[in-house]
Amino acid sequence: MENLSIIIPCYNEEKNIELFFEKCLETFKKEKIEYIFINDGSKDQTLNKIEKLIKNNKKENIICLNFSRNFGKEAAIYAGLKESSSNYVAIIDADMQQNPQYILQMKDVLDQNKEYDAVACYQAKRKENKFLSFCKSCFYKLINKICDTRFEKNASDFRLLKRNVVNAILDMPEYYRFSKGLFSFVGFNTYYMPYEVEKRMYGKSSWNLTSLVKYAFDGIISFSVFPLKISTFIGIISFIAAFVYMAIIVIQWFFIDVTVSGYATIVCLILLFGGLQMIFLGILGEYIGRTYIEAKNRPVYIIKDKLNYDNVKENGER
Repeated sequence: MENLSIIIPCYNEEKNIELFFEKCLETFKKEKIEYIFINDGSKDQTLNKIEKLIKNNKKENIICLNFSRNFGKEAAIYAGLKESSSNYVAIIDADMQQNPQYILQMKDVLDQNKEYDAVACYQAKRKENKFLSFCKSCFYKLINKICDTRFEKNASDFRLLKRNVVNAILDMPEYYRFSKGLFSFVGFNTYYMPYEVEKRMYGKSSWNLTSLVKYAFDGIISFSVFPLKISTFIGIISFIAAFVYMAIIVIQWFFIDVTVSGYATIVCLILLFGGLQMIFLGILGEYIGRTYIEAKNRPVYIIKDKLNYDNVKENGER
């Protein structure tokens, strides 16, 4: 049995696949590796490139899980963890920004420090614009204040896990997956190792500000009910404020003989509280909707093909 499984989620990485694999062969000369590529509904020639790798590298244990459509990186990681069979399991992107050499360093940490169960890489110095860095910093501060689970700032999915950690994560087959939260939720002793992100060789990252905001929102909804508590808190504050304002109006009308102009006040209050109600209904609807989807018990992903050397050689390239 291989002593290390490497999970490689792939989405439109046709120009990076071969370069990435060459780097892995150069790095893991003394290791027995199980390579698990997950083609997450790529629209380019990523699948063909992976099939070519499998066909041309008979001595290497390469598996490809070909999804029926794009299910997202979280589903790809989950599928890779389920497929893995080694005592050590690594997760790495195929875009060449994460050097496979760090996996050996992470493995050394686990081998030399038996108290650790996982190693997670984090960017000590982020290579992105200041606004994006500021937004991410605010996210970590916010989510650590409202969640019981502790989120390590800038920790990535680039990790090495022992089998006990993998099994614990697999025991949580929830549909809406937020891997950073799941890694933290299961606990275990984790060593956080700094690493330097390298320049992407080809292609363009699918992550932008909109997708990052959505990802952050998913994380908050998945690991905290604080938004629901906000609704209750603001409702109480609004009730108290309305009661005080009503008392002031009664005093002005009956005791000071002040004529209170009501039209503008009523319109503003209706718009204010109507807007708040819609926001809180939206938050409540988000939680109910997720519960509804979870209750359907739909699969997190669907595999169209599972490819290895035997069936690729038999069927030939696509």
